[in-house]
Amino acid sequence: MSTDDRSQAAIGMARSGRPLPKGASLESPLGEGVVLTRLDAAINWGRKNSLWPMPFGTACCAIEFMGTLSSVFDLSRFGAELLRFSPRQSDLLLVSGTVTYKQAPILRRIYEQMCEPKWVMAFGVCATSGGFYQNYAAVQGIDRIIPVDVYIPGCPPRPETVIDAIMQLQDKIARGKHPIITSTF
Repeated sequence: MSTDDRSQAAIGMARSGRPLPKGASLESPLGEGVVLTRLDAAINWGRKNSLWPMPFGTACCAIEFMGTLSSVFDLSRFGAELLRFSPRQSDLLLVSGTVTYKQAPILRRIYEQMCEPKWVMAFGVCATSGGFYQNYAAVQGIDRIIPVDVYIPGCPPRPETVIDAIMQLQDKIARGKHPIITSTF
């Protein structure tokens, strides 16, 4: 088998998504500077590295999230430091703190105003499960109002936990399928 035949076989295997055999390379006849990938992988790579969070902070967890944005923890390493306070300019909703039934319709409206694709993080035990507020006014978990992608435990959660949750969300985004891309696209 010639070198060109091996290169063409390796390129065909890479396009099909199968792993390359040991010792195979992707030397392309196209030359250097050409990257072969799938369209959905390129789109997901861009999405996972440019999250624009919108904080919905109602309690002490919001103060702890502010510490995550400091230079000590440097959330900008993950592409999520650009806070937006408009739902139309954000794709990640960070719900931190206790949500009451009076705030629930507001939270739902903010979620509906966000553009697709959108992701939600429940930040802290109050947003996750109602916390220690087991009463008539507190919602026992925001997943009763809007869908949640990642739950962050703690009261309040440490910045390291928030960074871990951002990384988990980035992994979920990277594995996701783009709703617009089809087999004919």
